[in-house]
Amino acid sequence: MLQLKRSLLTFLGLSLICGLIYPLAVTFTAQTLFTEQANGSVMIKGNQIMGSRLIGQLFTSPKYFHGRPSATDPQYNASNSGGSNLAPSSAKLITQVQKRLQQVRTENGLPLHAPVPADLVLTSASGLDPHISPESAAIQVNRIAAERKIPEADLEKIIRQNTEKPLLGLWGKERVNVLLLNLDLDGLELKRQL
Repeated sequence: MLQLKRSLLTFLGLSLICGLIYPLAVTFTAQTLFTEQANGSVMIKGNQIMGSRLIGQLFTSPKYFHGRPSATDPQYNASNSGGSNLAPSSAKLITQVQKRLQQVRTENGLPLHAPVPADLVLTSASGLDPHISPESAAIQVNRIAAERKIPEADLEKIIRQNTEKPLLGLWGKERVNVLLLNLDLDGLELKRQL
């Protein structure tokens, strides 16, 4: 009987600590110290939610920078995060990549065998990466400049301003958040119209 009592008290104590006290402490700390991140890093313009800094979005208009392909179905579905899990030798993956290569080259007026950065044709491990490399953004400058009638130098400046450096200058690569890039692009066009 003593063992049963100890077991029940241990179960109740750990349930209280792990199921109530710890989650409340973590939530309180996150909401107090990291409010924006804890709430999804949502970008709001006026009264409209534009998206999240953390989750890629589908941009298909030729007037915008296009992001990395999504592995989720439907595309950029945050509740279904995950990679495609297709092996490099997978016929399905090879077909997808060839199709994406053709699309990137056609959209951006690149020659048939022009090199294309991998992040424009391959999905990320999460399937939701909001970033592309500065090289991937640069490939799209000619198309966007022609569509919006904006000088290429202005677009290149926006890319430089939105380029994030590696963490502490050591980890990761330079990257550009596509949502922030496109919001600045709209802001630039609005300034030019005034």
